[in-house]
Amino acid sequence: MRHRRRALLAAAAGCAALVMAAVSVQAHDDGRYANSPLKPWFDSLHSKAGGACCSNADGMALADVDWDTRDGHYRVRLDGEWIDVPADSVITEPNRAGRTMVWPYYVNGHPLIRCFLPGTMT
Repeated sequence: MRHRRRALLAAAAGCAALVMAAVSVQAHDDGRYANSPLKPWFDSLHSKAGGACCSNADGMALADVDWDTRDGHYRVRLDGEWIDVPADSVITEPNRAGRTMVWPYYVNGHPLIRCFLPGTMT
């Protein structure tokens, strides 16, 4: 229970830091993200495991070589490390953006997955 609480606190802190970074990026983005027709959809994304995924600015688009499936589960490569995506972190609604995205957070320097949005492998 204590480990889960720490992980949730770390996720919340990471989300807050990412939002602050996103504000900075948006300032240099000429408002493209703020005016994107997909912004409300990205802002509404939630997973069963990590709650709100924050927004598109917080997620990372993955190249096809950085995600796959193994034994019926998704996995992603972050910082050179393959991470199994927990089933509760997978967003199951249709992907309006088309590209695969992941919303990581870090505990003890290792990436964990708050949300994962599968795309189509091309």
